[in-house]
Amino acid sequence: MTLHLRPVQFVDTPVTQTDGAVARLAGGLQWFAAYEVIEGGTKRTVPVADIATLGARAQALHAAITSPRAPLVLGERTLRLDQPLVAGILNVTPDSFSDGGQHSADPAAAAAAGVDMAAAGAALIDLGGESTRPGAAQVWEGDEIARIQPVVERLARSGTLISIDTRKAAVMEAALAAGAQIVNDVSALLWDDRALAVVAQAGCPVVLMHSPDPKEGGHARTGYRDVLTEVFDWLDARIAAVVAAGVDRSRIIVDPGIGFGKTLSENLALLNGLALFHGLGCPIMLGASRKRMIGALDNEAPVAARLGGSLALALKGAEAGVQLLRVHDVSATVQALRVWRGLRDRALAGG
Repeated sequence: MTLHLRPVQFVDTPVTQTDGAVARLAGGLQWFAAYEVIEGGTKRTVPVADIATLGARAQALHAAITSPRAPLVLGERTLRLDQPLVAGILNVTPDSFSDGGQHSADPAAAAAAGVDMAAAGAALIDLGGESTRPGAAQVWEGDEIARIQPVVERLARSGTLISIDTRKAAVMEAALAAGAQIVNDVSALLWDDRALAVVAQAGCPVVLMHSPDPKEGGHARTGYRDVLTEVFDWLDARIAAVVAAGVDRSRIIVDPGIGFGKTLSENLALLNGLALFHGLGCPIMLGASRKRMIGALDNEAPVAARLGGSLALALKGAEAGVQLLRVHDVSATVQALRVWRGLRDRALAGG
């Protein structure tokens, strides 16, 4: 029976707490007083102060959950991960579920849109040249490179930080050579046999996302007994494999894969349990913007009418200590996070 820990009983401030009664979540803005201990299909709540009574695995998880996340040093730029940051989504595809076709015809206009998102407060731009929506056609790597390379070059010249959203090693190589700094792979470096070696050699940060069938597209429905702990264990094993292949653990970011091969109920369970993933000891990226689950919860709202739900999920991530929020609506999300940060700062001060 494998033990898992989910931080619970969040508190406004540690100031009024006795020593050792609360712990700081991943060096960020949140503090918590207890853990939900998940083991053998049972759950119980244990105060943070009693963590030593739970054994070596629990203490190792506690250390991972509470340790500050190292900043991402990207050339002359550094991303601090002690507060939530926004990654703006920029797709240069004709068929992405939300913005397909919007930026696919004109690299200069696409890059300008990315610069605008950065000016609105996005810490980086997540650029994709192939849709990963259910049923999307695969794109030949040459076509994908032709879509993203001129946009990466323009964004890099503007000083904008770029992550390349791709499963293909050749596209990763082209994007990194053109000025991208991060690889974001929805297959966790499993779709392309060369991808892991490319990332290891480049030494760049990489986002490893969970899906139930990464070699087949990521959208198969496999069924879970406990989606939260099973996704955690899958990511834990994947991190170990990637580290063994030469990638520094401090360069790994994890994504639970909202909407990839999961039911509405499973997506909600992951979102409610996000804090558990801090036990992996890596920064967390959350990509829930405009996704199908929002429509499912709001009378089948179309993609263009999902801003409110997207903001709610972004704030849910912030409350759980998520470090990177991947969103379409940068300006609105940044404003929501600034207000949230103001509330947190006042609460931390004791009022």
